[in-house]
Amino acid sequence: MGLEINTLAIIPIMAQQHHPRAIEATTKYFLTQATAAAMILFASTTNAWLMGEWEIHQLSHPLATTTVMLALALKLGLAPVHFWLPEVLQGLELTTGLILSTWQKLAPFALMIQTAPTINSSLLVAIGLLSTLVGGWGGLNQTQLRKILAYSSIAHLGWMVLILQFAPSLTLLSLSLYIIMTSSAFLTLKTNNALTINTLATSWTKSPTLAALAALVLLSLGGLPPLSGFMPKWLILQELTKQGLPLSATLAAMTALLSLYFYLRLCYALTLTIYPNTLTATAPWRLNFTMVTLPL
Repeated sequence: MGLEINTLAIIPIMAQQHHPRAIEATTKYFLTQATAAAMILFASTTNAWLMGEWEIHQLSHPLATTTVMLALALKLGLAPVHFWLPEVLQGLELTTGLILSTWQKLAPFALMIQTAPTINSSLLVAIGLLSTLVGGWGGLNQTQLRKILAYSSIAHLGWMVLILQFAPSLTLLSLSLYIIMTSSAFLTLKTNNALTINTLATSWTKSPTLAALAALVLLSLGGLPPLSGFMPKWLILQELTKQGLPLSATLAAMTALLSLYFYLRLCYALTLTIYPNTLTATAPWRLNFTMVTLPL
C-alpha cells in the first residue's frame, strides 16, 4: 500500500510538463510500477497459501522469494527488467529525474534488505553482476545525459545487490554515497542546463568552477580511486573475495571499467574541449576592426 501511494504521488510531478514525451514516460512508469506491485501481492498471497505465513521476514517458499525479488528488481530498474528506466528518465526534466533516481529507490530497497536473508544468494549475485554489466554496456553508446545517468543508476544498484546478502552495511554505505553523488550530478547538469554531451562543451565558458565540480562528481560516480565513489566498490570487492567469490569480484571490477569509460568521455567533453562559439566576449579579435571605404 505504501509503495502504491509512493507511485501515485510522483505521477502528477512527472506529467506536469504536458509534453507528449513526459506523458509517455509517466504512462510507462505507472504500468511497470503497477505490475511490480501486483507481483508482490501475488508473492505474499502465494506464500500465505502454501506456508501459512504473512510476514515479509518469513518468506520461505522458493516461488514467493523469487517473485518478490523480481518484483523489487522491476521497481528499482535492475537488470534483466531494466528496460523502462532509461526511457522514463529521458522523458523527464532533470529535477524530476533526480527524485526518480534517488528518493523513489528507498522504499523498494528497504523491502529488499528485509527479504534478502530468505532469497537465494545465487539469484542475488546473478542479478547484481548482470546489472553492473548492463549499466556499463548500455551507457557506452549514449549521447543523452539522462540516459547515461539511468544506466549509471542500474550499475550502482547492481553493486549494492551484489553485496546485499553478505554485508548489508556496505549496501547502505553504497546507497548513501550513490544518492549524494547522483544528486550532485543532476543539480550541476541542471545549473549548466545540459541535456546532451554536446551541450556539456559550452559549460566551461559559462562557469569554469561549476564545470570542474561536475567533472569531479562524474569521476567519483565512475569510481576513480582518489574520490569517494571508489570506497564502496573497493570494500565490496574485498568482501566478495573474503566470501570466496573471487570470480564474481573480478567480473564486477571489469564491468566497472565500462562505466568508467563513459564517465571519462563526459569529463573529456566537459573540460578538454572548447565549443566553437561566436560570442564577442570570448573572441576579442572580432572587435578590432576598422571601416574601410572603397572608392566608387
